[in-house]
Amino acid sequence: MAAQIEIPARRGKATRLDAGQAIKITNTHGTQVVDFWAFVAGHLTEFVGMEHCRATWKRLFPVTGDHLYTNKRRALMTLEEDTSPGRHDTLMAPCDNERYGLLGCTEYHDNCRDNMHAGLAELGISVPYTPDSLNLFMNIPWQQDGSLSFDAALSKPGDYVVLRAQLDCIAVMSACPQDILDINSQKPVEAHFEILD
Repeated sequence: MAAQIEIPARRGKATRLDAGQAIKITNTHGTQVVDFWAFVAGHLTEFVGMEHCRATWKRLFPVTGDHLYTNKRRALMTLEEDTSPGRHDTLMAPCDNERYGLLGCTEYHDNCRDNMHAGLAELGISVPYTPDSLNLFMNIPWQQDGSLSFDAALSKPGDYVVLRAQLDCIAVMSACPQDILDINSQKPVEAHFEILD
């Protein structure tokens, strides 16, 4: 049985995956958004691009069987299982300290951008940019007139997704620290992941 690894509340973690391995990301307590990124191992300028994914899916969020496509339009991962209600966001940029400033914070606030870089740094990796994230379990309803809202996540405790690597890659996750908007429905809490063969 694979070991579960904690993604601490408000923090990020990264892991390497070989082609054919999968990562299971569990929303341990439910309603916790987990920002997700994936980079091609050895070619860090190639990473999953949300705009590239949407153009291929012709949808705003992935469903089981969909690939996650890179900015070079290669399939890097496949969404193999999803026990959640399936609402994931591909529109919103990962939160950053500047975003919290716009929301009224006057001091530094933990954020997903910095969590991504911190997670990579634990593996000895540094990149000078922050790609858009696949915001797992994040509920951003859209209306016909183009309006968007930040609504509470719909996932339940124990809901999970399984993403299988098509190429050697580096996966990065952040247990989103958002505690001003209602997307997490509670104070940010930890999530977990495990590697599956």
